Amino acid sequence: MPFTADLPPVSDTRFPGRLGRGAPAHGVPAVRACTPLGQDEADVLRIVADARTPVFVTEFASGRRRYSYWRPLDSRTGRGGCYVALPTAACDALHAAGRISLGEAITDPSRTTYRVRAAHDPGPAPRAVQRWARAA
Repeated sequence: MPFTADLPPVSDTRFPGRLGRGAPAHGVPAVRACTPLGQDEADVLRIVADARTPVFVTEFASGRRRYSYWRPLDSRTGRGGCYVALPTAACDALHAAGRISLGEAITDPSRTTYRVRAAHDPGPAPRAVQRWARAA
């Protein structure tokens, strides 16, 4: 059984940082910093987060950006085998929110291409990991 006697219950109103009320408690953010995703953003993030689907953004000399990935050929349906463009507005919104990040630039005379990846979640604090490892 984990040692939880030193932690307050989640529903304890003496600690306003729990359940999104008030300021953070114990260094944990009270509310998630990111805004909720729309349907387009959720679909794009699902595709970008899939390690089997490399997604790229091409920025042309004119400033236009195009996010795309390669859809492999599906032998059952006969569909695929082509590049698929992702909605630019949704991808730019995810990039501005910090949900996706751009990799190293590959530069041509007329365009620059970046690998797009899902931004990494920082994960739990090291002290919390040590506490739960000790309790296990």
